[in-house]
Amino acid sequence: MNKKATRTNPTWSDVKSKLKTFDESGLLGIIQSLYSGNKDNKAFLHARLGLGENPLIPYKQTISRWINPDLFKNQDISVSKAKKAVSDYKKALGDAMGMAELSVFYCEEVFHFLDDCGMDDEGYYFALIRMFGQALKWIAELPKDQAVPLLSRMEEVRKAGQHVGYGVDSDLNWLWEEAGLVPE
Repeated sequence: MNKKATRTNPTWSDVKSKLKTFDESGLLGIIQSLYSGNKDNKAFLHARLGLGENPLIPYKQTISRWINPDLFKNQDISVSKAKKAVSDYKKALGDAMGMAELSVFYCEEVFHFLDDCGMDDEGYYFALIRMFGQALKWIAELPKDQAVPLLSRMEEVRKAGQHVGYGVDSDLNWLWEEAGLVPE
């Protein structure tokens, strides 16, 4: 007996094939269920469809929650969940201005957290350095009038990094110089 192996994990092709069998009302029903079932789906659809005053707000709230938690409420830190918010926005819309804003905001939130307490976690600082570099890359894609205010904020982040150990200061300075900016 020659039994053909069956896939156990559906793929996008399988989903797409099934979706083609739905009419408009059926598709809207599925999207409505996704929308109401998960706040991340709601944020995704708002960003993708350009709905609301500022589609960045839920992504910023997530970044702030995980990179700058309220320790009095016993909230923990999760670099991966904060970075996921940036990644989720990129999937939803991914425009350079939004990506630059979220990346800069992430870096600022790190230093808001560090202003309140110390941190002894190399991974936290490594994520900051990577996000700082990503922010500079996104800012470089923007027109000058949009880039200048973000660069000003990044300069404040870079300056704040001069008082942190783990080589953060030299890494931020190096990224700043690589971007063609000269530290003071």
